[in-house]
Amino acid sequence: MEMAQRLDAYLTRIGLSAPPRPDAAGLAQVQAAHRQAIPFENLDIPLGRGVDCGADAVFAKLVSVRRGGFCFEHNRLLADMLAALGFTNRLLLARVLLGNPPQPTPRTHCLVLVEVDGEPWIADAGFGGSYAPPMRLANGEEATSGDGARHRLTRIGTDGDLPGSWLLERMGPRLATDGRVESDHAWEAQFAFDTAQVAEADLALGSHWAATHPTSRFTNVTVASLCLPDGFASLVDRRLTVWRQGQEAERHTCEQPDPYREVLARRFGLDLSAEQVARLPLF
Repeated sequence: MEMAQRLDAYLTRIGLSAPPRPDAAGLAQVQAAHRQAIPFENLDIPLGRGVDCGADAVFAKLVSVRRGGFCFEHNRLLADMLAALGFTNRLLLARVLLGNPPQPTPRTHCLVLVEVDGEPWIADAGFGGSYAPPMRLANGEEATSGDGARHRLTRIGTDGDLPGSWLLERMGPRLATDGRVESDHAWEAQFAFDTAQVAEADLALGSHWAATHPTSRFTNVTVASLCLPDGFASLVDRRLTVWRQGQEAERHTCEQPDPYREVLARRFGLDLSAEQVARLPLF
């Protein structure tokens, strides 16, 4: 499929009727539409299918087959489609700090460094824990997402330092996350990263570790999440939480495979067969 055809299919998948302009507003529009249409999920890992983060495989899975994926899949697709829209960009690697993990964590998250009007910005359609809008890469830069959370970038070192040269923090509603935050009113670290060049082999290694290592979150927890314009929906193992500003949160546990399968379809647009759901370690 030609790139122009891929771009048209991608824009249809994320619900945009026309290509946005390659500026800050266009970047924000694409990332929000992507994360509100394509779920974050790791279902192929407990199903034993593995993860292929090549451009063709990611496009086929997330766009053609209308599945979701984890960060290496989402941001590979986002980077490719941003390039097709005229944004100069490249992928970066990050260390997830959410939930106070031991230090230093491996570089098992990726995000996108984007040039906008001659300035560096970060974009991220693949962070499963919450949603942060695109942000100009500058010390002290802040942004507010549709769920009311604030996000802050801080320069903490230079490229090559541990855990990185930049830190992204979040302060906002706990229920607008996947449950790993501790407070509604405190700044909490999300991930650290630097802007060093990343090779395709580095991305493949990070993806492989995240998908296979026995201590990885994704080999121990089955997750799905989707951003809402004013909230967040998450399914962590069998526990569903849906939160929107000004509304009572929906929270319940899927005790059996059939309700779990129905929630995947209704809340996240994921169509798994009854046989596939029954094979999940959850059941």
